Amino acid sequence: MKWAPPIISSATAGGEGKAVVFKSKLKWVGLVGLVLSTLSLFTHFLLARYTAGTALSEYQSSITIFSWRPIFDTAHLSTTSGLQRRLWGPIRHLESLHPYANPRGNYPAPVLRTNGFIFVKIRGGFHEIRNSICDIVVVSRLLNATLVIPEIQSTTSSKGISTEFKSFAYLYNEDQFMSALLEDVKIVKTLPKNLKGSRRKKEIPSFRVSSTSSPSFYLHYVLPVLIRHSVVEIVVADGGCLQSVLPPTLEEYQRLRCRVTFHALRLRDEVRELATKILYRLRASGRPFIAYDPGMTRDALAYYGCAELFQDVHTELIQHKRAWMIKRGIVKGNLSVDSAKQRLNGLCPLMPEEVGIILRAYGYSRDTIIYISGGEVFGGQKKLIPLHAMFENVVDRTLLSMPWELTQMYGREANLVDKYHKMSPPAKEERKMEAWKTSGPRPRPLPPPPARPKTYNIEGWWGWVAESDNEPESTVVELRTNAHKLLWEAIDYTICVEADVFIPGFDRDGKGNPNFASLVMGHRLYQSAASKTYRFDRKEIVKLLEEIRDQFYQANHTWITSVRRHLRKNLVDGLSKESTISKPLSFLSFPVPECTCSKIDSTKVSSRALSPSSNSRFPNALGVIHQCPSWMNVDMVSGPRGDESEEDLGEDDFSSTGLLFQQSTENNDGGGEMSSKEDTQIEDQEELEGSER
Repeated sequence: MKWAPPIISSATAGGEGKAVVFKSKLKWVGLVGLVLSTLSLFTHFLLARYTAGTALSEYQSSITIFSWRPIFDTAHLSTTSGLQRRLWGPIRHLESLHPYANPRGNYPAPVLRTNGFIFVKIRGGFHEIRNSICDIVVVSRLLNATLVIPEIQSTTSSKGISTEFKSFAYLYNEDQFMSALLEDVKIVKTLPKNLKGSRRKKEIPSFRVSSTSSPSFYLHYVLPVLIRHSVVEIVVADGGCLQSVLPPTLEEYQRLRCRVTFHALRLRDEVRELATKILYRLRASGRPFIAYDPGMTRDALAYYGCAELFQDVHTELIQHKRAWMIKRGIVKGNLSVDSAKQRLNGLCPLMPEEVGIILRAYGYSRDTIIYISGGEVFGGQKKLIPLHAMFENVVDRTLLSMPWELTQMYGREANLVDKYHKMSPPAKEERKMEAWKTSGPRPRPLPPPPARPKTYNIEGWWGWVAESDNEPESTVVELRTNAHKLLWEAIDYTICVEADVFIPGFDRDGKGNPNFASLVMGHRLYQSAASKTYRFDRKEIVKLLEEIRDQFYQANHTWITSVRRHLRKNLVDGLSKESTISKPLSFLSFPVPECTCSKIDSTKVSSRALSPSSNSRFPNALGVIHQCPSWMNVDMVSGPRGDESEEDLGEDDFSSTGLLFQQSTENNDGGGEMSSKEDTQIEDQEELEGSER
């Protein structure tokens, strides 16, 4: 029998063919749609990441990516209103001051042949490193020495930080540092080979210097050793190696300090890029912002005896640190200090709640943007809860940056956390434990097993407070975190300098010297003297707060007027106090008048520009201000100004009566606005009369 193929009708074959073709078309359509979706998503991410040049796109991406979403009232303040000028406008009496740190006298370039090399080791935090670098450049110029790029030991001693960024280059741009100071001092990156070997063998002379060392000390003691050995090592641990106030004959060296700090020390590109991004995200809404540095560090609280301000476990931690400082001679005094008395004397930081009350009393609305700076707020986030309750837009570095951005700034690092937790116990302890488990018959009850090694809760320090009088040794992870803190503070420093308003909660560190906030205030005074920087008289502020201690949130009209008068007065008067208290300890906290010039001749200033009440304060508070050179005499661009002085700016948009924290949008009727304006006009008149008296 012959096999015959099955007979398929043409209709059936055609139907199946059409079905196959239809299915293949669907597949191609789905594939094309998937490709287009992928390209669209990829384009969206590229636009979100690389369109940071415009405020609108950055603002939209911040809403999409970040958890912080700005909350603003519907009311829009005009830039020419009295309230807006009082809160954010420049300080009229300081508008004539401009930065000018160029040499003004006989200042020759460094000679090619120097007296030798200076190798420097710098210890400390961000503000101490900045002070030390500034001073060591001046010392190198004074001794006619070649400076080796300083070594920042808090990065070289840390384990597991990026090998790409080390020592000086971990924070600053080395090439910019060398090129900017080419006409001031000779700088090299490393020692010559023959001197490197001597340093490894510890054969070069070393000096451990303090921040009060005088120029004569270096000329009489260090210079002869430098000439004899061709190299000296200087160890700087106190936040500086040269006294702040120099003789008048060395005024050019003070201007050299300004050129180093404000022009030569530029953060490395990765740090500057992230700081710029955060600034864009802060300004994307088009509103000004306040930068607030609490200054609440454990060292500062222990140094000044402010332990009892916390009334919890942190009090014990501060006292433990104070006992450690007394034992090493850092603090001279008793362990127990009356913290309330210290606070009344202005020797303790202002709490965030107190700063919030002062700001609301001055007129800043609930939706004001406040940036919290500082690597550590001792007491944790719970100390910031009252500030968050008063202001809706309180942000910090962590809310305005992504984890991958911080990782990119750190560079590639070893995973020390896993390595730290997987460390095996010592072999001797293992043998003890094994012998205890495998031992033969023993009497009852069984002997206790060998003691386990003590482990402390690193985040909560109370684990070791009762164990020893000494502070525990830093772990490997803590050392790397300390290096990261330098980068965090570098970002905060940039943002605080560029902020529309800066508020320091405290201006002293754990050694009694000017701290991070003081450096920011000095930089702002140099770069833009007229920008709003509140230099609180903490003693007076605490006195005002004590008056309403029992009714913090229901301040009366008279108290609010007193607060506003005090803050306005200290915008200029605070400079005089700063020059007498901070400048003798740190020149960078007050680089005026050496690094500043004036575009207005003080002898020709009209009585309208400087009122009698302010003429006595300015420029006497700043010293003798030199006239700017002719090439700087360009038209000053400024906003519209009237004939009023700093003390009589209008307050037509803020009602000071009733509750301190009532919403400004509650009185929307015309009668409410009219009564508010009348009240503020009376208040302005009272303040003007008080200032004239």
